[in-house]
Amino acid sequence: MRTLLKWVLRLVLLVVVLAGIAFVHVWYFKPLKIDWFYGRVFGQFALQSPQMLSSMRILPPWADFYSDKLDDASPQHADEMAAMVKADLDMLHRYDRDALDEDGKLSYDALEFFLSDQVEGARFRFHDFPVNQMFGVQSNLPNFMAQTHQVNNASDAENYIRRLDRVPEHFSQVIEDLRLRESRGVIPPKFTVDKVLDQMKAFIAVPAAENMLYTSLKEKLDKLGTAAIDPTGQGELLARAQASIDGKVYPAYRDLIAYFTALQPKATDNLGAWSLPDGDAYYAWCVRSHTTTDMTPAQVHELGLSEVARISAEMDAILRDRGLVDGSVGSRVQQLAREPEQMYANTPEGKEAMIARYQAILDDVNANLGDAFNRRPKLGVEVKPVPAFSEKTAPGAYYQGGAFDGSRPGVFFANLRDPGETPKFAMRTLAYHEGIPGHHFQITIAQELQGVPFFRRVLPFTAYSEGWALYAERLAWEMGFEKDPLDNLGRLRDEMMRAVRLVVDSGIHYKHWTREAAITYMLDNTGMGEGDVTAEIERYFVNPGQALAYKAGMLKILALREKAKQELGDRFSLSEFHDEVLTHGALPLSLVERVIDDWIARRKAG
Repeated sequence: MRTLLKWVLRLVLLVVVLAGIAFVHVWYFKPLKIDWFYGRVFGQFALQSPQMLSSMRILPPWADFYSDKLDDASPQHADEMAAMVKADLDMLHRYDRDALDEDGKLSYDALEFFLSDQVEGARFRFHDFPVNQMFGVQSNLPNFMAQTHQVNNASDAENYIRRLDRVPEHFSQVIEDLRLRESRGVIPPKFTVDKVLDQMKAFIAVPAAENMLYTSLKEKLDKLGTAAIDPTGQGELLARAQASIDGKVYPAYRDLIAYFTALQPKATDNLGAWSLPDGDAYYAWCVRSHTTTDMTPAQVHELGLSEVARISAEMDAILRDRGLVDGSVGSRVQQLAREPEQMYANTPEGKEAMIARYQAILDDVNANLGDAFNRRPKLGVEVKPVPAFSEKTAPGAYYQGGAFDGSRPGVFFANLRDPGETPKFAMRTLAYHEGIPGHHFQITIAQELQGVPFFRRVLPFTAYSEGWALYAERLAWEMGFEKDPLDNLGRLRDEMMRAVRLVVDSGIHYKHWTREAAITYMLDNTGMGEGDVTAEIERYFVNPGQALAYKAGMLKILALREKAKQELGDRFSLSEFHDEVLTHGALPLSLVERVIDDWIARRKAG
């Protein structure tokens, strides 16, 4: 027996040693198999972001080493990440692409495109504004704690408080990062500095026990119940959270407020990317990166003008049928939007009714898509209001993907700062874009993919994802979900917004447009409310190029669908086309085209 035990121990030791050797080989050298390398790339990246790991929930509970930590926001870490991306690209190029099968080549090319884009943009990595009116630590962190950090037991609650305790260190890294940008002449627009200050001051103006960081934890504990943590234990946890908010979180916000207060006299203008060091080159890269095309800023601007003219004619026809003939398209749409029957009341009851209607729209489209899709996501989607403290400067809506382990559904966040800003005739299109069959289908189907490298399930390409969501708006109309001409007007209004984006984004960052000129152009052409338009234009100032992706992606998907119809004739299947677009993960548009071309060739041969 003793001899047998000795051999068993030796065997276990040998397995551990071999596993260690294999780990070292895969982690620090060129892995034998490219799939191992793909796993390493994602693993190294994921380990750098404990907050991403919390959001995705891809690790089992026993491997939770991250839920008490926040991401490293220091400029030194940004340098390390840039070096890691460059090393990963160099390593990828050491593999023989020609030895891979077609799907292997697709994985190789997708990762190469992503890494090459990041390497090209590395010289601009300090050109952005990491704290702005839309996103940044001042709003992202409270939203992350409230919406993403789960509390399923006492340990999760302890980790929640530990994360609060780490806020001063995290904010100090952010301030160091901001000072570096300032030293390089990268200063946010004036409106950004002013609005961020207002946002942060409002956040710390309430007592700690009324702050969302405290109330969120209390809601999570209440939901957990006293069977998991007794009332005394819950009270102690809440007391510690309150002390952390008062003693650590609020002082950290005051430090960031002090920095932005000192920055105010230096932020005197509202200028586009052209005003930054090497700004024209920076914006040209932003255009290529977000559209995944070789379009120039000038080409983007011309495309936008032509799309605005086309959509304007369609909107004008609907408006004339309603007897509205005088004034710009935008002013006439606004006239309709202000009719009492098109507005929910700006009351708690009105907001609740608006959320309920969004959910009803999603439930209806989900039940009646027929055979347009073979692949449907397993995870559900629900509608929630944008958190009140960030709704003033947040976009009209956005989508947050569900957890990989199925513990959290996808969420369509609707901005209810003023329900009247979104007329009822615009609600269907917004729900189709953010929910079904838009972002929820695209993101969740990608998350549920099997048999592909993990990075293919999560890699972001804005033109693909936003292009699909905009295509989904049109698809819903084509399928008869917007029979009322006014609902179609709402669709066209939102498509017009994406066309206008091409004009105003390039106008701001390439043609030196002012903030006010961009607002006026969008108001005249879209019919959106002034509050929505202002938030949109200010969004483009702090995120150059991102808003171009929608139209670029939609136009490519529509062109590929038309190409497939023309070449396949009776063999064309809409559901199979959607399968091909959705079941490979996010891709740059050139690779989406290759996927569809390959599918067309297979259908012809079959």
